Amino acid sequence: MKYQPVIGLEVHVQLLTDTKIFCGCSTTFGSEPNSQTCPVCLGLPGALPVLNGTVVEYAIKAGLSTNCTITPRSIFARKNYFYPDLPKGYQISQFEDPICQNGWLDITLAGQEPKRIGITRIHMEEDAGKLVHGDSGMGDGSGVDLNRACTPLLEVVSEPDLRSSDEAVAYLKQLHQIVTWLGICDGNMEEGSFRCDANVSVMPVGSKTLGTRAEIKNVNSFKFVKQAIEYEILRQIDLIEDGGTVVQETRLFDPNSGKTRSMRSKEEAHDYRYFPDPDLVPLVISDQWVERSRSELPELPGQRQQRFMTDLGLLPYDAEVLTASRALSDYFEAGVAVHDNAKAVANWVMGEITRALNDSGTSIDACPVPPERLAELLKLIDNGTISGKIAKTVFDEMWKSGKAPLTIVEEQGLVQVSDSGAIEGIIDEILAANAGQVEEYRSGKEKVFGFFVGQVMKASKGKANPALVNELLVSRLKG
Repeated sequence: MKYQPVIGLEVHVQLLTDTKIFCGCSTTFGSEPNSQTCPVCLGLPGALPVLNGTVVEYAIKAGLSTNCTITPRSIFARKNYFYPDLPKGYQISQFEDPICQNGWLDITLAGQEPKRIGITRIHMEEDAGKLVHGDSGMGDGSGVDLNRACTPLLEVVSEPDLRSSDEAVAYLKQLHQIVTWLGICDGNMEEGSFRCDANVSVMPVGSKTLGTRAEIKNVNSFKFVKQAIEYEILRQIDLIEDGGTVVQETRLFDPNSGKTRSMRSKEEAHDYRYFPDPDLVPLVISDQWVERSRSELPELPGQRQQRFMTDLGLLPYDAEVLTASRALSDYFEAGVAVHDNAKAVANWVMGEITRALNDSGTSIDACPVPPERLAELLKLIDNGTISGKIAKTVFDEMWKSGKAPLTIVEEQGLVQVSDSGAIEGIIDEILAANAGQVEEYRSGKEKVFGFFVGQVMKASKGKANPALVNELLVSRLKG
């Protein structure tokens, strides 16, 4: 390729607080329009903001988890612009001296070495309201819903270190994993709790001069981020190749067409006329506060992945899958705590548990088979009470009824047959009824062995001990 993409991301993380950042209104999603407002978030004259301390706690934890330095003294600023969903005519944000600075995340793409992506800053700010068009509960025209106004956000700004859409998605997924793992954001991209602005430019390969960037605004899925970046890269290359010039602007991505379109010219910092908010004093964060927050951090996903590989002997892929969410990881660990066979527990959590969760649309938090019950099932396999195949039948019944695995096994008569005499009787009947296949096997066509195994398991209704079946079949056929 003649051109090198350069990508930086600005991610808005909506914080999982009960109340807004500068007032006591609820942040519950989906309430009646304009039912969660007060003089502060409506920007009425004389109403004064009061900072929500939980927002600061969450910002510190996000910064520590992304290797940022916590700023001892940060200030809030007024970001001035005029839009119908911004009732004050300005947004309270941070400009100079944001709360977190100079962090990084390492990403790894398949077959490549880890790459460090710089994080310029993380700052706190309030969200704007939402414009509503068409028949959306506010009549046929257009309206504004200010429930979201003053909802707390963290804006995470990366360095322009990303060089492809795949790198951008990998970075986003890791950041998404961290903030949901910390419990500071629900990560619901459809509801806008985690959304991204992508700054995209291209420059000739080998150049040190960055190209003119376009900002793609408010993309709310990993799939759309990838599509939007790839389209924008090609659009800019085609424009340059045709003799045109890329202009700095804000663009919107249309998922239906897969294209970006111009929205407005891109503002610079001076356009917003930032100045310190006179109603909010500087925020001073002591070393003791930072260290207390650090001590409250959970084991982070990367750390837990490493422990799963080192202490439990899991493969890197398994460790990555099992740390996709904190709840799934905790479920796995609870299973290992009562059944000391990490690989077996991992296989069932990644297999049957995940399948059943996906099929039923259930979250791991609401899984009807608790980890202790799963461990009981695995112990029945280990001690030979049931086979692995029968265990899947038992698991399905556990999922539906909530009964203990041993209860199901006893009620349905599913105990594995390990009586060699009984199995030999079945084998003798199968061999007698299939003399032709016996001759094939004995003449060297050993692939037919699987046929005999299947027939024996079918005749025993899946209860015969598979290892014993194989052993006795070999003996009989070669005898």
